[in-house]
Amino acid sequence: MTKSPAVRRIETVRILFCLLLASGLHSQILDLSKLELKGVSAEFVTYHGSKAVKLIEKSIGQGDSLAIVKDLSFRDGTIELEVAGSPATGVGEGARGFIGVAFRVQPNASRFECIYVRPTNGRADDQLRRNHSTQYVSFPDWPWEKLRKEAPGVYESYVDLQPGEWTKVRIAVKDVNASLFVGDAAQPCLLIHDLKLGAIGGGIALWIGPGTEGYFRNLHITGHVTSAQGN
Repeated sequence: MTKSPAVRRIETVRILFCLLLASGLHSQILDLSKLELKGVSAEFVTYHGSKAVKLIEKSIGQGDSLAIVKDLSFRDGTIELEVAGSPATGVGEGARGFIGVAFRVQPNASRFECIYVRPTNGRADDQLRRNHSTQYVSFPDWPWEKLRKEAPGVYESYVDLQPGEWTKVRIAVKDVNASLFVGDAAQPCLLIHDLKLGAIGGGIALWIGPGTEGYFRNLHITGHVTSAQGN
């Protein structure tokens, strides 16, 4: 059966981005030109034996820093990848190795949803700090400080993490709902039922927070995914 142009486009996008950050035999096709950088420098490196994208802030402590996957529109579906985040050399005590994924990114990264982890919190001795291991934010109107103040404990949770170690992350998005799965867990460790931007489409980006050295590999995107040029 002949496939429609729209179906072929979606399948092509899936294949392209499954390979974009793939390790091992597919490492030769990695191409930084597929990433639009906002406040970060990027390079391909070998980290813990695997090919990976390394992101680091251009200016330490500047805030949100992204590498946006070009020519991609995502509304609903699943984003899977592995991340490894740790505090960069020379940063302050408040650095946590913040690392995650921004999605439904609007033009010029003016607005986006983001779910990330704080790896140094996962095994902290302080229970309250452990409870802040995962985080949802919506840039720019809903930073973590505002969410924590207005709805304590609702937009963050505990999950076991280790800084600098590969961590599997899966984010499932449907309408105004998002679920975060870490590792091979069958149940989510964070549930969001009121994504602040609403049920819109937008880009996907690799994200690091202040003072972070971050590594990413094995990005897979499925669901309502199209070429941004086809919208």
